[in-house]
Amino acid sequence: MITDLKINEEQRKKYYEKGYWTEDTIRDVWDRQAAAHRDDEYVADDQGARYTYGEIDDAASRLAAWLVDQGIESGDVVTLQFPNWAEFCIAYVACFKAGAVIQSLARNFNGADLTYAMNLVGSKAYIGPTYFHGVNYEEQILSIADDIPTLKAIALVDKKAPKAEGSTLPTVSEIVASTDPLTSYPSVKSDEVACLLSTSGTTGKPKEVMLTHNNILFSEGVFVKGLERTEDDVMWMPAPLNHAVGFFHGLLSPMLLGGRSVLMQDFDVESAIKLINAENATWSMCSTPFIYDILKYLDAHPDESIPTYVLHSCGGAPVPGALIDRAHRHNILLCEIFGSTESCPHIYVPPSKCVEWNGDWSGVPFEGIEVRYVDEQGNDVAPGVQGEHISRGPHQFVGYLNEPERTDRALNDDGWWFSGDLGYMDEEGRIRINGRRKEIIIRGGENLSAREIDDNLVGCPGVGESATIGMPDVRLGERICTFVAPLGDTIPTLESVTGYLAEKGIPKRLWPERIEIIEEIPKTLMGKVRRNVLTDELASRMAAEAS
Repeated sequence: MITDLKINEEQRKKYYEKGYWTEDTIRDVWDRQAAAHRDDEYVADDQGARYTYGEIDDAASRLAAWLVDQGIESGDVVTLQFPNWAEFCIAYVACFKAGAVIQSLARNFNGADLTYAMNLVGSKAYIGPTYFHGVNYEEQILSIADDIPTLKAIALVDKKAPKAEGSTLPTVSEIVASTDPLTSYPSVKSDEVACLLSTSGTTGKPKEVMLTHNNILFSEGVFVKGLERTEDDVMWMPAPLNHAVGFFHGLLSPMLLGGRSVLMQDFDVESAIKLINAENATWSMCSTPFIYDILKYLDAHPDESIPTYVLHSCGGAPVPGALIDRAHRHNILLCEIFGSTESCPHIYVPPSKCVEWNGDWSGVPFEGIEVRYVDEQGNDVAPGVQGEHISRGPHQFVGYLNEPERTDRALNDDGWWFSGDLGYMDEEGRIRINGRRKEIIIRGGENLSAREIDDNLVGCPGVGESATIGMPDVRLGERICTFVAPLGDTIPTLESVTGYLAEKGIPKRLWPERIEIIEEIPKTLMGKVRRNVLTDELASRMAAEAS
C-alpha cells in the first residue's frame, strides 16, 4: 500500500463538501458504465481489434482474478507496457478490479529503464507484448526479472507474435479463456493512489507521479464538461498510453461519457486521416505536431477532408493563432489545453472562445481549480505582470513516490503546485502561458520566450518546424539560435528568416541571431521538443567551428 500522500486536509474537506471528490473509485465508475453500455463499443484500434464495454468487462474480470491468484493485493503496483492497442483496456480495468495501482511505462523502455522504474515502485506484476517493432519484450522482461525482487507475475499479450516455443509464461488470451471472473473485490478507497505516471525523463531519471482515484475522476470529468463532449463523440487517440493524454484523456474520458475511443498504434498523417474518416472520429487531445501534420496534408490535398472531426484540443506548448486559423478553415476548432503530469489538465480554451481568442490566450481554469502568478519570493504579481504559474485543485497529484524532498519543493503545505511555467493573468482571469523557465532565453538581462520566437516563424517560407534555444554569448549571456527543419527545396537562411519577420512587424529583439539547419526537430514521444538535445548539438557544432 502506497502511503505518505501529500493532501492538504482543509482542501480535502472542501473538495468533498463541493462534490468534487466522492467515495467512488474508478472501478465503481467503470462498473456502472459497463452495465449501462454493455453492448456498446468502447474501444477499437487501427490493428483490427474492437471491444464492447461488456467484452472488456468480462475479460478484465478474468484477468483480475488471475492477478489476485498470483498474490496481487490491494495497493500493489502492476506495470503495464503497451503500444496503443485496445487490449490495454483489458489490462487497466483488470488492475482496478483487483485493487492494484497502475504503473504505465513507455513502450520504448529497455531493460535498464524497466529495472529502474519497476524497482522504484516495487512492482509486483508486469503485462506487456511478446514482440513489437523488432523488440522481443518477452525476452527483455525475463532477462531482468531476477533484478526486480518484488516481481511475482508476468503475463504477455500475443497480438503481434506468439510467445516463445516452450515458454511457461501465460498470455492474456490464455488467462481469459481459462479463468473464472473475479467475484469479490479487494477494498480500495477513492483517496488512495490509482496510477503512477513517469515523467518524460529527458533531463534525468524519471519521477513517479502519484494520482488518486479522486484526482483522475475529477480531472477527466471537468475536461469533458469544459470541452462540451457527449457520449456520441468518438475520441481519436495517437498519443502513447504511458502518458496522461493517451491513458486518461484517450480512454477514461470517453468511458465517463459512455462513448468510444479509437487508438492509433503509429502515427502517420495519411493513415490518420483514413482512420478518422473510417471511424467518424469527432475529437482528440494531443500535441501540436499531430494537428500540424494533418492540416499541412489537408492544405496540400484540397479534395480530402475529415468532416466529422470538429475539435482538436492541444497541449504541450502554446498554440499559435496562425495554426488556429488554418484549423478553422477546415471546420476544426483548435483549443489550447495546459497542464502537466502533476496537474493534468487545469487550463483550457472553451470551444466557444477558440476563434475569438485566436491563440492570444492559453485559457481559463477548469471549474474548481485555482491559479495564481507569483514572483521569485512567492508574492502575487499584478494582473498582466509575468510570474511563475502556480495552481491548486482536486485534480492535482499527491506527491512523487518515495521522494518527499522533491515533493516538498514542488507542492507546498497549502496544496499549491509550483509548475516552473511562466505567464500572466489578466483582470478577467484569462491566462497566457509564455513557456517554461528552461525555455526562457535571457539575452542581456531580458527574458525572451523561445516558444514565442518559434510561433512567429509559422508560415515563414522554407520553415517546416523550428525550435529556438539560447546560444552562449560572452557579452549578452545568451543570444537567439533557432534550429529549422526545412520545408520543400527552400533552405532558410538568417537573412530570409529575419526578412520575413521584419515584414510581419516582429520586434527585432525576437529575431533569431543564428539559424541551424537540422533534418528533424528532436521530440519526446508526446511531441515535446527536446531542447536539451539541441543545446548539446549546438555546442558540438560551435566546438567544431572553433577548431
